Amino acid sequence: MVIVMRPFATKKEVGAVLARIEELGYRAHLSQGVERTIIGVIGDERPLDPAAWEMLEGVENVVRILKPYKLTSREFHPENTVITLNGVAIGGDSIVVMAGPCSVESRAQIHEIAHMVKAAGATILRGGAFKPRTSPYSFQGMGEPGLQLLREAADATGLLMVTEVVSPMEVPLVAQYADILQLGTRNMQNYSLLHAVGEAHKPVLLKRGMSSTIEELLMAAEYILSHGNYRVMVCERGIRTFETYTRNTLDINAVPALKQLTHLPVIVDPSHATGKRELVDAASRAAIAAGADGLIIEVHNHPERALSDGAQSLTGEQFAAMVKRLARVAEAVDRRLAVGEPVVA
Repeated sequence: MVIVMRPFATKKEVGAVLARIEELGYRAHLSQGVERTIIGVIGDERPLDPAAWEMLEGVENVVRILKPYKLTSREFHPENTVITLNGVAIGGDSIVVMAGPCSVESRAQIHEIAHMVKAAGATILRGGAFKPRTSPYSFQGMGEPGLQLLREAADATGLLMVTEVVSPMEVPLVAQYADILQLGTRNMQNYSLLHAVGEAHKPVLLKRGMSSTIEELLMAAEYILSHGNYRVMVCERGIRTFETYTRNTLDINAVPALKQLTHLPVIVDPSHATGKRELVDAASRAAIAAGADGLIIEVHNHPERALSDGAQSLTGEQFAAMVKRLARVAEAVDRRLAVGEPVVA
C-alpha cells in the first residue's frame, strides 16, 4: 500500500503516519521529493482499510499495490534511483559503460585491459575471479588472487570494479575487493545468495535469469531491497529462446518495460546476449536507444587467446570505436555517456 501525502505536508504529519505504520507492526519506506512525500507500507496490507488512512492529517490518497514486488516498484519510489560511487552516477541522466574481460587471467592481462577500457571511456572495470561454467572442465577463475589483481588494476586506472560472487560464503571476501557485487544469470534465484548480498549493503548488479520473466527478476531484486540495500541494478543479458544463431536473445522490450515498472537502474549486457563480437555494437546502440542506464561489455587484449568468452569479446580498438558511436546515440536520446577522466601517466 502507498500513502501519498499532500503537497508540502509537514514533518509532524509525515511523522504521525510513520508512527501509525509502526504501531500496527508494519515497516515504512519513505520517498521524499521536492514537493511531495510518498510512504510505502511493507507487509501484508490486506487487513488495512485505505479509507482509515485517508482520514489522517496530511494524507491525500492511498493506493493499494497489487504487484507482488513492492520495494522495487515505481509506486513505492516514483523517482529513478541513482547510485553514486566515487563520483560516478548510475541511473541518472548519464549512461555508464562497464568493460573488461570475462575472466582475470594474469596481472599483465588485466592491467593492459584496464588501461585500454579507461582510455576509451569506461568508468567501471568488469572481470571474473570466480567463474561458474556450464562445463566442469572449463576455466573456473583465479579466485582470491584474481580479486586482488582486479582491485589493483582498478585502483591503478581510477576505475570502479564489478565482479561476480557465486556463493553466500564468498560474499564477505568479494565485498572486501569489489565496488559492485554481480549476481550472474545462474544465481538470480539463489535466495541464500540474494539475502547475503542484501545484508552486505554493497551495490549489486543483478542479472536476469536466462529463462526468467521480468516479474521474477524484480522479485529477486526485492529480496535484496528487503534488507535495506536499495543500491541495486537489474541487468538484461539475453534470455533463452528457440533461436540458436546467437548465444541468447536480447530482450530489448525488457528495457523500456523495466524502466516503466521499477525505479532501479537498468543495465544491458550485449556480449552475453549475442555471443558474437560483430553483433555487440548494434545491440549496444539499441539498448541505449531503448533507455538503458548502462552497458556491461566484454573486452580482451587478445580475444583469440582468451580462456573464456573470446568469441564475444571486443578488442581494445573495436571497443574504442564503438564508444564513440554510442556517444552519438546517447546524445540523440538526450543523454550522454559518463566518460571517466584520462589516466595520468
